Amino acid sequence: MPNIQSAKDRVKRTERERLQNKSYKSKFRNLAKKVHKAIDANDKETVKILLPELYSAIDRTAKIGAIHKNQAARRKSRVTKKVNALLAK
Repeated sequence: MPNIQSAKDRVKRTERERLQNKSYKSKFRNLAKKVHKAIDANDKETVKILLPELYSAIDRTAKIGAIHKNQAARRKSRVTKKVNALLAK
């Protein structure tokens, strides 16, 4: 445990930020799982509804810094390719 007050405060802040990041990441991962399940089930309507929500969750997560902006772009790109393949069928 730290002895200096600023280090003690930093420990508290780091824990708070860690929990916030964990929450944002789990939200977008759960949405991503739902979208991937809908793609696998060929459920076009559900995909159309969930895709904007997933994009928003990914962007929000990248904005606060829980994931890197390039990771956000990569995830959006990959899911978009899958969705476009589904809709082209």
